[in-house]
Amino acid sequence: MLKLITLATALTGIAAASAITVPAAASTADTPAALEVAFEGIESPTGQIMLSVFDNEAAHDADGKPVRVAAVAVEGDRAVVRFEGLAPGSYAIKTFHDVDGNGEMATNPFGMPLEPFAFSNNAKPEGGPARWQAAHFTVTAGANAVSITIQ
Repeated sequence: MLKLITLATALTGIAAASAITVPAAASTADTPAALEVAFEGIESPTGQIMLSVFDNEAAHDADGKPVRVAAVAVEGDRAVVRFEGLAPGSYAIKTFHDVDGNGEMATNPFGMPLEPFAFSNNAKPEGGPARWQAAHFTVTAGANAVSITIQ
């Protein structure tokens, strides 16, 4: 069973914006990182893309607490969100397209997602959300960009 409902729960109540910059927590690195995440392959130009960013395997794979969350309004077939002040290191993203804009991932009675979803590195689900090993990527000091194709 694909368990993305916890992602939806973590993201409930986030206000949507056409492009959102998420304020930074204090960085432990001398030079903080910025991360721009572009979402592609959006088939329905409605609702919002909701995402959680994780900075460690334990939190990512066990539905733990993300280090950042965001929502970005969908207008057309692409959406972009930018995070400032990240500490350089490894990160992974879980995301879904909240097509109806209700702040929750729609699922069938068996818990299977009814709305499009994706993971960083375009990692594939493995009996549930994609694992850290497939989804994590490196963020270095300065500007970084990743692209995720909504499935």
